[in-house]
Amino acid sequence: SLCQNILEGCETIFGVCIIIKLNESLSKFLPHDETLKNSIYSLCTVPNGRAHGGSFAHRGELRQAKRIVVKLGSAVVTRGDECGLALGRLASIVEQVAMLQNQGREMMIVTSGAVAFGKQRLRHEILLSQSVRQALHSGQNQLKDMSLPVLEARACAAAGQSGLMALYEAMFTQYSTCTAQVLVTNLDFHDDQKRQNLNSTLQELLRMNIVPIINTNDAVVPPPEPNSDLQGVISIKDNDSLAARLAVEMKADLLIALSDVEGLYNSPPGTDDAKLIDIFYPGDQQSITYGTKSRVGIGGMEAKVKAALWALQGGTSVVIANGTHPKVTGHVITDIVEGKKVGTFFSEIKPAGPTVEQQTEMARNSGRTLASLHPDQRSEIICQLAELLTEKKEEILAANKMDMDLAVSAGHLPPAMLKRLSLSPAKLNSLAIGLRQIAVASQDSVGRVLRRTRVAHNLELEQITVPIGVLLVIFEARPDCLPQVSALAIASGNALLLKGGKEAANTNRVLHQLTQEALSMHGVREAVQLVSTREEVEDLCRLDKMIDLIIPRGSSQLVRDIQRAAKGIPVLGHSEGICHVYVDADASVDKVIKIVRDSKCDYPAACNAMETLLIHRDILRTPLFDQIIDMLRTERVKIHAGPRFASYLTFSPSEAKSLRTEYGDLECCMEVVDSMQDAVDHIHKYGSSHTDVIITENEDTAEQFLQQLDSACVFWNTSSRFADGYRFGLGAEVGISTARIHARGPVGLEGLLTTKWVLRGDGHTAADFSEHGTMKYLHENLPVGQPLAGRRDSN
Repeated sequence: SLCQNILEGCETIFGVCIIIKLNESLSKFLPHDETLKNSIYSLCTVPNGRAHGGSFAHRGELRQAKRIVVKLGSAVVTRGDECGLALGRLASIVEQVAMLQNQGREMMIVTSGAVAFGKQRLRHEILLSQSVRQALHSGQNQLKDMSLPVLEARACAAAGQSGLMALYEAMFTQYSTCTAQVLVTNLDFHDDQKRQNLNSTLQELLRMNIVPIINTNDAVVPPPEPNSDLQGVISIKDNDSLAARLAVEMKADLLIALSDVEGLYNSPPGTDDAKLIDIFYPGDQQSITYGTKSRVGIGGMEAKVKAALWALQGGTSVVIANGTHPKVTGHVITDIVEGKKVGTFFSEIKPAGPTVEQQTEMARNSGRTLASLHPDQRSEIICQLAELLTEKKEEILAANKMDMDLAVSAGHLPPAMLKRLSLSPAKLNSLAIGLRQIAVASQDSVGRVLRRTRVAHNLELEQITVPIGVLLVIFEARPDCLPQVSALAIASGNALLLKGGKEAANTNRVLHQLTQEALSMHGVREAVQLVSTREEVEDLCRLDKMIDLIIPRGSSQLVRDIQRAAKGIPVLGHSEGICHVYVDADASVDKVIKIVRDSKCDYPAACNAMETLLIHRDILRTPLFDQIIDMLRTERVKIHAGPRFASYLTFSPSEAKSLRTEYGDLECCMEVVDSMQDAVDHIHKYGSSHTDVIITENEDTAEQFLQQLDSACVFWNTSSRFADGYRFGLGAEVGISTARIHARGPVGLEGLLTTKWVLRGDGHTAADFSEHGTMKYLHENLPVGQPLAGRRDSN
């Protein structure tokens, strides 16, 4: 409110300066309050999201870019042999530009390629001319080896310019988009009258919804002079500088510079430890080392960075990205405009906190120390966190009330989500109890010996449990997930990166601070990190070199989106919770009513709630069937009839659109089956391998169901709602997995461990065991509890 009053009472530029100074002061007192800082920074932007007279501060704001310049480097436009154009690549770029133009944006292209196109044409003409002359002189068709003269670049440009433009025009015509050619030189920018004429021409073309295709007039341009920039003005030495100069002149919102590298690296790409820089800030030039320039063109990465910084200073946002990669070229421009993490984004505003890459690195380093702690120390951390949940109860609930009030006033969260968002003293007490269970279980987790083998004399092997590495847990509006998952990560010695829903931002912030406070007691504060930047989930899923496992906690749509977005990172979770309850012919009436009510009505939004009720055919038109229907009606459960069930009824409920539906509400599908085997077949066909239940008094039938059904959880005479880590005695869970490998069902501590093999020898070699060697394999299994000879106990 104070910041808004400042902006209303001052001229905008002075108001922004005051607010920035205020934010610097607040940072000293609230160093970890990223939400507050981001909120204050957001007030320093005009309605369209741009800072006053400046560029966009965050990638997400690029969606608001209205006027966009796309610079196509020589390596993007030309083929690998440098003679001719990469037509497929060019066509996909044209399609993206046309699509953005048709969305109402103003698009301009700065293109290379005239020299390459002209070189192709001139070579063809020279070869044709030489072959004709040779044929006339020799009188025969056999041609001798012909050498081509070195072609002068300006002549190639003159020959290729018209053909290049004709190609662009033909491509854009396919999308009903008109283009116009504009050739420029340095004089067009240095001469005020010419610069005004150029500006006027381009403005008029954009007003008429025409895409200007701009290039330096390479047929007449002189060779570039080194270090010829005027003070405060960038000279037109290449298309990088042309694009930057043009973007600033035309007050473009965004300049996209496409080249043959992924973006800007801290050292030349391909060298050891070279890392792609996600966001580059002015003043960071000293932290990078430039390599050689690309295979074609006259500008290198250093020229691109210089041009980008000049454009940024002039108020235009810049992204440098790869326009040649076959897997991304078809959507690289649209991805950038949508704010996705592509290439290197140039920003003037450096965030107060670390980047997500830095957070991941901090978590990994601290996580290795966490894994090396004694089990008692990890247990102490978890017990301390449990104590803090009780001690700081009022602070947690106050933050949660802020989130609840905001969610209710916004009115966009359904009741089920609001219930998940809400915390209470009872919930916090349950959390603390669960954490203490995890603390006990952590005593026998990391470093547990699973197998011991005497391979040969003085050569002994162990298989032991170890942490997976860095976990990324993405969860929606459920703040109780944060301490649960943190405790499991601590117990298993894993580093943890948390991305919570914005609806629970205040609660998550407090809970994370308490988690780090508990971790500090043994010097591993940074092992659990909360991502509070504007990082998109899809961008996090691309950190395949930094994250070892992704665990989504939330709706089936969230899980599916993450499974689709994950690039080379395993995802542990279930996309759907289509749980079945089968009522057998030998079922008990009391158990049926009780179990079906609890499975559907206890928490309809949960992934372990019943979604399909299967009824044995013999139960139809019996008092039990009537009681089931009456109970569901009393609980206001909407019934959708399966095709077989509908065929038995004269007036049936609405027919189910699909037998594979997760309703997540007081709705369910009801279907009829002929037998237990029929029920199993139905579940295998339409279920999601989550949790399925049989209600019967026939033990043989029940055992067949439990053995035959291939689901993560199979229950007999109990509610599907028991599929939960806390109820299983795991203390908590990071999620429920329906995968066929690694962890399955509620995933607790055990599911966050993997194994490694430790072999202890005494100068052994493989040659010792060859046909002519002196040693023989023994492969004797040893008791797990028996110490190995010469083993040093790390604890």
